[in-house]
Amino acid sequence: MIRCSWANDNQLLSTYHDVEWGIPIYDDCLLFESLTLELFQSGLSWIVILRKRDNFRRAFDYFNIGSISNYNQIDISRLLSDSTIVRNRLKIGNTVNNAQKTIQIQKEYGSFSNYLWSSFRDDSDSCNSILLSKDLLKRGFRSLGHITCNSFMQAVGLINGHSRDCYLFD
Repeated sequence: MIRCSWANDNQLLSTYHDVEWGIPIYDDCLLFESLTLELFQSGLSWIVILRKRDNFRRAFDYFNIGSISNYNQIDISRLLSDSTIVRNRLKIGNTVNNAQKTIQIQKEYGSFSNYLWSSFRDDSDSCNSILLSKDLLKRGFRSLGHITCNSFMQAVGLINGHSRDCYLFD
């Protein structure tokens, strides 16, 4: 079976590719989780984040957007002392900020999912990641450049990122 080349080096990556990556996600909590993990992945290997994903879920209240939006300095200190996740003050702070901005989008669009799927879905156009990044940054999100947004959009099925020879490409 032929997969995208990045998914062949490791069983965890292969399973992630085969079972999750690129499958459309409509749940706001799962979308926020994916966006946050892509933010943390910036500058690191995806396998590092994937191996720590369960720890991230636990540490960040299973990506409950409302909970994270209310994190204070005590919560940030707790996260910075948690050796089971990536401890980066800027990325943690940006996650709290992005949760607050996600709530604003939910109020405007009814859900984060509605915002993403009504405005940025295109199975083949990675230019939408540039548009998404610009819009999110305009709305006050942080650390979400077009490369991070492109990775996020591929992960949640907004863009078809499978290579043409991958058995999941359609």
